[in-house]
Amino acid sequence: MIPTHLKKGDKIAIVSLSRGLLGMSFCKHELDLALKRLESFGLVPVIMPNAMKDMDYLEQHPEKRAQDLKEAFRDKSIKAIITAIGGNDTYKTIPYLMDDEEFRNSVTENPKIFIGFSDTTNNHLMLNKLGLSTFYGPCLLVDIAELDKEMLPYTKAYFEKLFMNEYSFEITSSPVWYLDRESYGIEQLDIPRKQKEETHGYETLNGSGKHSGKLYGGCMESLYDAFVGNSCDIYEKYHILPSDEEWQEKILFLETSESKPTPEELEKMLIEFKKRNIFHLVKGVIVGKPIDEKYYEEYKTVYKKVLKDIETPVLYNVNFGHSVPRCIIPYNAEVTVDFDQKKIVVNTPVLK
Repeated sequence: MIPTHLKKGDKIAIVSLSRGLLGMSFCKHELDLALKRLESFGLVPVIMPNAMKDMDYLEQHPEKRAQDLKEAFRDKSIKAIITAIGGNDTYKTIPYLMDDEEFRNSVTENPKIFIGFSDTTNNHLMLNKLGLSTFYGPCLLVDIAELDKEMLPYTKAYFEKLFMNEYSFEITSSPVWYLDRESYGIEQLDIPRKQKEETHGYETLNGSGKHSGKLYGGCMESLYDAFVGNSCDIYEKYHILPSDEEWQEKILFLETSESKPTPEELEKMLIEFKKRNIFHLVKGVIVGKPIDEKYYEEYKTVYKKVLKDIETPVLYNVNFGHSVPRCIIPYNAEVTVDFDQKKIVVNTPVLK
């Protein structure tokens, strides 16, 4: 199922499915800015009832986080859902959603745009299991509420694709990238991020040729946790991850979080993917730029080391995930990756 593209006057729901930052007083300036930005796109923001609860409350009540997502899908007047920010326990919302037949039916009957990144990976994979194509991309607090006078141009351009029903589009490398802010306080309003010229572009680390498949993936740490961590039992109970046959259709996209895992930690995670035969099954891998280019060269070495005995192609340094700026990665969309020419083209419409 693919949702309908946005148009002016559409309602967009704001949900806090992970950390409850949105309602904290120190985030008020970001929330105010985000609401103005959404309105400038012609959208009507709808803050869901529990999205403004404080961090402690939402940490202790994943069912309330889930309730907001249920209500957003039930409400036929809402056309899109954007997450406030990521976190580390989004998987706890899954049982409250997957065990609710009305919710599952709402997703099927009222398909709508769902966008966010980081630990929201858990909700993306759950919704993908239910048949909905979603978007791994900008979230409210760190993208729509970019503290500079405008959204970052590259991020804005890809967010605006949610208003289009393009037959196909290319995911290009941004000419610049930005350092993470040391502070997101009110004193940073109208202050530009420090930017760097992109000197690498896309890099092919393994394999060659053109390969097509359906996009699937997300935050490396969230996926690793689904294999061996706290969320493992939930993923197994609801059969959320693809079967071996389904993996064979995929172009896997992976990126590391703001925790900046060491090369040794990355290697451990990649080895788990390899043990599960995923790198042998998928048609190719797209890797996001590391945040602040921390461990940029070291990560390349790790990918080459882990995949040295298989031919699966790997394209590195793509602008999605925790690095800034961010494109959108449409789940389940057919994509062709040219690993020789270092080009990514989404081949099919991602919105009606």
